[in-house]
Amino acid sequence: MAPRREDEHEDDEEIDFTDLRERYEVQLDEGLDTFVVVDGCPKVPADSRPKLIKLDTNTTEGYAFVEYNTPDQALLACKQLNGMALDRKHTVSINKLTDIEHFGREGRIKEEYVEPEIEPFAEQEHLRSWLSDINSRDQFIMYRSENVGVFWNKKKDVPEPVIDRAGWTESFVQWSPQGTFLTSVHGQGVQLWGGASWKRIMRFAHPIVNLVDFSPNEKYLVTWSNKPISIPENPPPNFPLGPDEDGKSFIIWDIKTGNLLRSFTSVEVTGDRDAELFEKSRKKVSWPVFKWSSDDKYVARVVPEQSIQVFETPSMLLLGKKAIKIEGVVDFEWSPSIPTAEKGKKEPEQLLCYWTPEMNNQTARVGLMSIPSKEIIRTRNLVNVSDCKLHWQSEGKYLCVKVDRHTKTKKSMYTSLEFFRVKEKNIPVEIVELKQVVINFAWEPKGDRFVFITVDEAIQGAQVAPKTSVHFYAPEKIKNGVGEFCLVKTVEKKNSNAIYWSPKGRFALIATVHSQQSFDLEFWDFDFEGEKQKQDKASKNKDLAANLMLMGTSEHYGLTDVEWDPTGRYVATSASMWKHAMENGYHLWDFKGYLLREEHIDKFKQFLWRPRPPTMLSKEEQKQIRKNLREYSKQFDEEDQFEADVANKEVLEARKRQLDEWRAWRARIEKEVRWERVDLGLPEDPEEALREAAGEEEDKVVEEIIEEVISEHEEEIA
Repeated sequence: MAPRREDEHEDDEEIDFTDLRERYEVQLDEGLDTFVVVDGCPKVPADSRPKLIKLDTNTTEGYAFVEYNTPDQALLACKQLNGMALDRKHTVSINKLTDIEHFGREGRIKEEYVEPEIEPFAEQEHLRSWLSDINSRDQFIMYRSENVGVFWNKKKDVPEPVIDRAGWTESFVQWSPQGTFLTSVHGQGVQLWGGASWKRIMRFAHPIVNLVDFSPNEKYLVTWSNKPISIPENPPPNFPLGPDEDGKSFIIWDIKTGNLLRSFTSVEVTGDRDAELFEKSRKKVSWPVFKWSSDDKYVARVVPEQSIQVFETPSMLLLGKKAIKIEGVVDFEWSPSIPTAEKGKKEPEQLLCYWTPEMNNQTARVGLMSIPSKEIIRTRNLVNVSDCKLHWQSEGKYLCVKVDRHTKTKKSMYTSLEFFRVKEKNIPVEIVELKQVVINFAWEPKGDRFVFITVDEAIQGAQVAPKTSVHFYAPEKIKNGVGEFCLVKTVEKKNSNAIYWSPKGRFALIATVHSQQSFDLEFWDFDFEGEKQKQDKASKNKDLAANLMLMGTSEHYGLTDVEWDPTGRYVATSASMWKHAMENGYHLWDFKGYLLREEHIDKFKQFLWRPRPPTMLSKEEQKQIRKNLREYSKQFDEEDQFEADVANKEVLEARKRQLDEWRAWRARIEKEVRWERVDLGLPEDPEEALREAAGEEEDKVVEEIIEEVISEHEEEIA
């Protein structure tokens, strides 16, 4: 046996086995993750038993153990109830039992207090710095091939690049609703970018994300993957998701902190019927699934045919601790209006609408419900219903329910439009009956007018798609309030299938998208300032709040997408390689339909204008600006002229610079040629040498004959 060295340890207990103990230690906390420990409870004598449970001693111990049904509920209790004041003297502390067991063991926490190291304050970039552009230009993003670039719009001129990166995203890009963040999507999750340097602001781990959605005020983010999350048995130390997310498809995040608020499965399966619905939902997802109230206070989703689940933020707990049961519910939509508190109520009421189909000898129904009171304030029964679509006006003044109906024989279809005047007393309903089927409907932003497209009945066996008709509606002018909706004009025998309103209203682009035969663009003005235009015969004797005029028509081959800029001055039409591979690129138009710029780009994918946040000007200030718009326009015209002059000057200087470069190049080449001729023993100027060799030419006499008419007269011959 080899002799022992003096420096070797005699006692094996001095060897550190900490890593092995932690690896093979028996986990005693399994099954305890549904328990929480409540500290800070009042210590009371035995005669206070009705209030608190009496123990063996004369007083309670000042703490309690509470068991929840699920670990999620226990975790939420710790987040929401920790620090809650019972009275002036007692504030409870709530911790998970497993955390106390884990951190309370000997050696896990240092006995001596060590002051935490506070990082020095680092000033952050202004996330809305682009709004301070001196010329108030708008930005847009283009995704082509593997490159994603942000550009300043320069009207007819080449866009000015801000930043261009290769491999910025693996799937697609998306702006947040107010333009603060740019979203990139990757195999590991989602990243948000912003600021003047376009640095990464936040990232959210959700493998194989398919779709993302922001809350209206950019406080929260929803991510979804069609493949449920799978947590490995032995996840790495920095794995971002926990066991609670295993099998989930949706995650809701807090954007500011990056914290995961809650995760969800596609449908909470409670029975065989729900399991069938779950399988259907996996095949087709109507996005967004989680829909936000206008103030980000609530987010809700529908459990098909059962209920609407409304969650409060940021706790993500069910409103009233239970779902709103609505038998047969198919879909719902929040009102986009900002709520205000009514008299006698502590908090403002949100409004949502929903619809249920015909079933069990009951008619279909549309309902309006207040949240959080859950009070149903209006319902309407419908018959012979095949489908419904809910369309809110941008300010929540009107709700249009597009009802697709079938005849009693169910051999043909037609549509009726049910208009709920939400802001009027008792919420009256106005109906527009049609003989055709409506395939598209769109409200004017912040307005009372709307456009919809109907389709003729398809001829069986026909290879050409049926023709469409475009209908323009506006309210009748009355002294107080808004009159009934009347037809302004119908344009028949079209191929149009899409409606794109300017975000400021008034102008509408009617287009044909995703078609292989037609690529029409029509630019309409609802408030034409010229001669009064003809109205539909049915509204001929009525004074309507519209003067409709077709400003321009054009085409864009292979059109797939249309994007208005936030100001409503420009509109971009594009052809994406995601839909087809021919003549990809974009066209830039002004609101009248005048083509400003056309650019064909190989492997072009996306064109997205950067949204702007809501204006901070009051309605009175906006009215004052509109009133003095002509005065401002003079200043803008001068700036535009100056910009054009500068551009022309730059062009002239560029041409002069090219001419000077060409002249310098020619002088240098001529000099080199002369040196080469000298080296070869040839004269520097070959033309001069030829003239010397030929000698001076002799004078030549040139004889020229000129005919001149002296006089001219005419005689008649008998």
